Amino acid sequence: MHQENKLGFDTLAIHAGQKPDPVSGAVMTPIVLSSTFAQEGPGAHNGFDYSRAGNPTRDALEGCFAALEGAKHAIAFGSGCAATTTILLTLKSGDHVVVGDDLYGGTFRIFDKVVKQFGVSATFLDMSDPAKVASAVRPETKMIWMETPSNPLLKISDIAAIADIAKKKNLILAVDNTFATPALQNPLALGATLAVHSSTKYLNGHSDVVGGVAMTSDDALAEKLRFLQKSVGAVPSPFDCYLVLRGLKTLGVRMRQHVEGARAIAEWLASHPQVERVLYPGLAKHPGHAIAQKQMRAPGGMVSFDLRGGIPAATAFLKALTIFACAESLGGVESLAEHPAIMTHASVPAENRRALGIGDGLLRLSIGIEDVGDLRTDLEVGFAAAKRAAS
Repeated sequence: MHQENKLGFDTLAIHAGQKPDPVSGAVMTPIVLSSTFAQEGPGAHNGFDYSRAGNPTRDALEGCFAALEGAKHAIAFGSGCAATTTILLTLKSGDHVVVGDDLYGGTFRIFDKVVKQFGVSATFLDMSDPAKVASAVRPETKMIWMETPSNPLLKISDIAAIADIAKKKNLILAVDNTFATPALQNPLALGATLAVHSSTKYLNGHSDVVGGVAMTSDDALAEKLRFLQKSVGAVPSPFDCYLVLRGLKTLGVRMRQHVEGARAIAEWLASHPQVERVLYPGLAKHPGHAIAQKQMRAPGGMVSFDLRGGIPAATAFLKALTIFACAESLGGVESLAEHPAIMTHASVPAENRRALGIGDGLLRLSIGIEDVGDLRTDLEVGFAAAKRAAS
């Protein structure tokens, strides 16, 4: 590991991968927009030749990403879906992947509608039970793909236990760490091969960039991913890299506030008469609470709950909110509320959603960094509207 990895998280977030510009002394990493770079002669360059293969601003971002996740390599992508797809391009026709049954709708779509066309099959199952994961592995299985906490049901899976299964079977374990972030959980330290993020979310934190990242300490896998990225062009723009790099500087501070607010909101919702069920790993009643305490430093900023009254109540609830925006995505400084069955998980078949527990009244909250009292007041307005709609 680099010397800088001995520094604290907040220090790394501000300084890792970033040195003052050697030309101007600029403290903030410059945005290098050039698509091509001059060479002293054929093949003789300073590490950059064409911006699809590498860019100084992207290089700084990847250095910061790697330090925060404790990885040797970080590859920044144009979106989280681009990162996921490029990872799956390491597989070939006939290969099989064991996948969590509760995951981001876009990831489900990639497995169910995209790579399936090229002969890569997937088995979806509840990964909160490692025994089920072990029993689903076949001779043609090459990868395990998991989210923990999962989206939108916030299921918790034991990374270390599943990593042990992957190692014994010589499989790649990819963990989508978007909900937790490196501030709260480090999959590689728990034995995973890859940590994957949508940097659109908490890493950037300001709802103004679409991006993704894959991180690993496996040299051969990193080299393969860089080759594939360069070949298919799944790269972020220098300006987007700059914005994410700026956002990362406050990641630790923001996550502490997200967690504080989410914990307070979840505890309040748990006693609300219009709420049937609250899903938050920080609650003692959550089935994954013990594992979350073991592998996470805090339970995160996402809260899901079942609102009584179904779609009419849920629709009225979301329309009545004024501080929470009814919007897809998550992890920004502003609070967001959404209806998974209609919005982020509409690509998941209705029967699958019902089987998982993604009902018509399930709402997902991304708790921002606003005053918690204001958030509760706003949610009460939503509850009042939902009550009127259901009566």
